[in-house]
Amino acid sequence: MSDENENKPENDEQLAGKIKGSARQIWLAGLGAYTKAEEDAGRFFERLVQEGEQLESKTRGVVEKHVRSVEDRVGDVREKATGTWDRLENLFDERVSGALRRLGIHRREEIEAMERRIQALEAELARLREEYEDRSEEE
Repeated sequence: MSDENENKPENDEQLAGKIKGSARQIWLAGLGAYTKAEEDAGRFFERLVQEGEQLESKTRGVVEKHVRSVEDRVGDVREKATGTWDRLENLFDERVSGALRRLGIHRREEIEAMERRIQALEAELARLREEYEDRSEEE
């Protein structure tokens, strides 16, 4: 009885709605993560700039040394932010891929690999048919 209910068209629409809702939530989570990462990096950069301005106003003789230090830290922050963004992007990709796998949706690479296998099988089948027809004609 439950098998009949699962195969009804309205259940397909429900599944499609669930998949669409899940995909939207994943998309929104990614946008939120991007915004959060961007905000945090901006605030940290602003704090570094303020520190640099204070040091410059206190001592002119030591400014160049401190500026170089701040520039190095900004470079490190950029590298860390880039690394963090790359890790966040990879994590997001993994989560989306995992969610799609759990929903039974295959990745493009998997579909393309299956298409190549199907084409190879069709070519082999055509070759075998031709070979079979050639044998039948000879007999």
